Amino acid sequence: MAKFCSLFSSSSGNSTFIGTEDSGILIDVGVSAKKTAEALERIGSSPLAIDAIFITHEHIDHINGVRVFASKYNIPVYATRGTLEGMDEAGVFSSPVEAFVIPEKGIEANGMFVRPFRTSHDSNEPCGYTVVTPDGKRISIATDMGMVTEDAAENIRGSELVLLESNHDIGMLKMGSYPYFLKQRILSDTGHLNNDDSADFAGYLLENGTSKFVLGHLSKENNLPSLAYQTAKNVFDEMGAAENRDYTLCVASDNNEPIIF
Repeated sequence: MAKFCSLFSSSSGNSTFIGTEDSGILIDVGVSAKKTAEALERIGSSPLAIDAIFITHEHIDHINGVRVFASKYNIPVYATRGTLEGMDEAGVFSSPVEAFVIPEKGIEANGMFVRPFRTSHDSNEPCGYTVVTPDGKRISIATDMGMVTEDAAENIRGSELVLLESNHDIGMLKMGSYPYFLKQRILSDTGHLNNDDSADFAGYLLENGTSKFVLGHLSKENNLPSLAYQTAKNVFDEMGAAENRDYTLCVASDNNEPIIF
């Protein structure tokens, strides 16, 4: 059985567990090593059960705890070359950390196959990941992208479970207190995916085999969990899909229960 849990998912910090009951990997370690360890224990796992860490990009909310966590538990870190360079500039490798460039074709980690795909975001060389578990379950992590690229759509399509960014409501962002330059950055093709675009892509994924949706990386200032959820559900309703029959849908939080399937 596959075990998935979004441990943390917001602009304050991001980390996702994928694995089995016995072991697994982390996608990003964006909160402290202590909080990450506590979150793993909460879902019945342990830092000692983590075989590898995969980083999507070098922004602080995705790497904040990786230096301490990886060095303390002697866990190898994988990322694109550009992301590793950004992490080095951020001081991640000031402690002994085993770091490797992930091949474009992917890599095996404890019986799971992890493949990166390019994303559109304002960082060195960002990526998402598609993970195939030992029993053949396919899971994709798709956050921090201003638009869904062809590469991303091709790699995500057919995944049984997708953690999909639904960062902001366009109206809330435009009317909110953020400075103009930051609003433009978020709205750009290298910013973050809004609720409407996320919902439309979720509909495409539902048509192509995805049945489990976790909406993630919601802005605390420019979105509401209920709004992100309802925007996606409206698209599914228009398609004639029934919740808990054709799909499941939830919003990531710091207290999510694991999804086991």
